[in-house]
Amino acid sequence: MKSMFDLDRRHCIAAGCRGADRLLGDRRYHHPDFDKKGLEGWRAVHREAALSQTAWNAERERAVRMGLPGAESIEDRSISTFARGELPHYAGINTFLKAPYVENARDAGKYDAAILGVPFDGGTTFRPGTRFGPQAIRRISALYTPYNFEIGVDLREQMTMCDVGDVFTIPADLEKTFDQISRAVAHVFSQGALPIILGGDHSIGFPTVRGIAQCTSRRIGIIHFDRHADIQEKDLDERMHTTPWFHATNLPNVPASNLVQIGIGGWQVPREAVAVARERDTTIITMSDVEKLGIDKTAEIALEIAWKDADAVYMSFDIDSVDCGFVPGTGWPEPGGFLPREALGLVGRVAKEGLCGMEIVEVSPPYDTSDITALFATRVIVDALGAIVANGKLGAHKPVIDKPAAF
Repeated sequence: MKSMFDLDRRHCIAAGCRGADRLLGDRRYHHPDFDKKGLEGWRAVHREAALSQTAWNAERERAVRMGLPGAESIEDRSISTFARGELPHYAGINTFLKAPYVENARDAGKYDAAILGVPFDGGTTFRPGTRFGPQAIRRISALYTPYNFEIGVDLREQMTMCDVGDVFTIPADLEKTFDQISRAVAHVFSQGALPIILGGDHSIGFPTVRGIAQCTSRRIGIIHFDRHADIQEKDLDERMHTTPWFHATNLPNVPASNLVQIGIGGWQVPREAVAVARERDTTIITMSDVEKLGIDKTAEIALEIAWKDADAVYMSFDIDSVDCGFVPGTGWPEPGGFLPREALGLVGRVAKEGLCGMEIVEVSPPYDTSDITALFATRVIVDALGAIVANGKLGAHKPVIDKPAAF
């Protein structure tokens, strides 16, 4: 009687045995013309060799100088006694991506980009909690390095970035908070740094754009990712998170014709907003449109409309544009949104043409699971920055600053 391990070709093939051909001395060539040099992975591995390590070496040297040399038992002499810089990822003060904290806001202009948090949820109309969004995004951003394998970019080596901290928001007063936000964004923008705003609910979209628009006479377009239109005049008798684009497109140099809204749909789009979108003739691209057009074509259309006769484009990314199965930590979750790779693909394609600022909003940590929503928000920011750097658009916003604010 044969053992179950006594293989013959007929029985092994019938049973689907993986090793049958090898055992019989045969070799199978599924892809005889395969050349690994055609893989993105192969190209990425070789692109990395061209990247500098100057900033990384300087950071490690500074860590030892500022944090004291490590104990004698530590063999790696780049390890300091007190944690400084990127490593270890689980330690340190929570700035975004371990960027330097700039306590003197007047120094923001010394950097290519500046992170500023807007901890505000006074504009929410259902679940609050986005005031804790900036903290959560900063905390989980420590998980990342500044290097992206696929696009071959190292943000630490190819740009400078600081974290100027949070805007002092007024929880019980929308309008005073809006004034604070506009002032903060105008300052950062006027200094020449690219403002990157961590929200906060989406009501902040209006004052962030206003802060930029007041510093330039040039025309600004907006590309807005969301499941909700956010363009009605008021909600609950106030300028809540459902209203930013009504007021932003009232600004003289931010016309509604340059507003592109991607991902809108579902059962949470108020008819009041639809009426305004129709009246102002904005461009709304639904998820069904994205499916039919594809990512490349959607990005092309969005860029064409947002940039038409415009001199700069602002990107607003509402985290709830992504299907809530992937980002549960938000105030108005809505199924049927983007898959993560779809959203990131669009963000990269939009950002590669250059931005005058960007915001990530509606991250609500009290409803998050394992920080996955805050992590995706972090990914949106670094992917946008990576695309800007990779395509030589860093600093492209500076020529439009012809009316800088001075405080």
